[in-house]
Amino acid sequence: MIQNFWICINAVMPLMIYLIIGMLVKRVGLINDDEVHRFNHLVFIVLFPPMMFENLYGAKLGTAFNPRLIIFALLFLLCYIAFSIPVVHKLEKRPETRGAMIQAMYRSNFVLMGLPIAINLCGAGNVSKTAILVTVIVPTYNVLAVIILEYYRGGRASVSKMLRKIVTNPIILGAVAAGIAIGLNITIPRSVDRVVSSLSECTTPMAMILLGASFNIKSVKSGKRNLSIVIIAKLIILPAIGLSLAALLGFRDVEFVSLIVMMAAPCSVSSYTMAESMGSDGELAGNAVIFTTGFSIITIFGWLFLFKNMGMF
Repeated sequence: MIQNFWICINAVMPLMIYLIIGMLVKRVGLINDDEVHRFNHLVFIVLFPPMMFENLYGAKLGTAFNPRLIIFALLFLLCYIAFSIPVVHKLEKRPETRGAMIQAMYRSNFVLMGLPIAINLCGAGNVSKTAILVTVIVPTYNVLAVIILEYYRGGRASVSKMLRKIVTNPIILGAVAAGIAIGLNITIPRSVDRVVSSLSECTTPMAMILLGASFNIKSVKSGKRNLSIVIIAKLIILPAIGLSLAALLGFRDVEFVSLIVMMAAPCSVSSYTMAESMGSDGELAGNAVIFTTGFSIITIFGWLFLFKNMGMF
């Protein structure tokens, strides 16, 4: 299990280094607040669609497809969000902060944190079920985030206007493009595929560097109550409820590991960029990414240690 502790650290360290680079870039004056906002918008518009496209288009469905696992993960996700909405409404009055809190409480960094841990626990050749779950859950995270952030953007946008913004969201467009390519069995030319892959690989480093550049300790102090709620909900409450249900329903081995890394991972890096670009509380979203990423080294290890000793995998 100590090895898994180091796996968690190795998964987190690159993200932390990107954050530090962003902080240093801001500190020496290479970028200002206005430029951070503009570059965040660029990442959202230019880099997110290829990332979404590659994640979906590159997925290979096969014998690893497990409807029971996927249905459970989706139903739990939807029920958890449905439960979190009235709770957040009681705790926070500002619409833009409500949206950021709800998103941060469910949206996990499944790919960057989850897959490396699953591979270490089960072996590279035995995590196809995890990979399939990623393929389904990550797009679902994104679609739900677009809906939630658009709804809580503020003001009184009409339903038709909100739906139009949702279907024209860059992440949704990337998913639709991938769906069309898969459905029509379109082979992407190698040159185009390289461009898409290169843009996709830029997304996380750019998003984390910009997050580091936007970090403001004053916002942590002023929003510490909401931030604390998000951290506890994301790293403790969500996995405690979800994994207990999974154990009772008989999920074991690689299936259970897949659910651990889905539910116990920290907030997704892209949640900050989306919140910042869609008129939500970018400061809270960014702080949630930073602090859940740091604390997850301890909490993920704790969940793995607990359920390993219980014989779940």
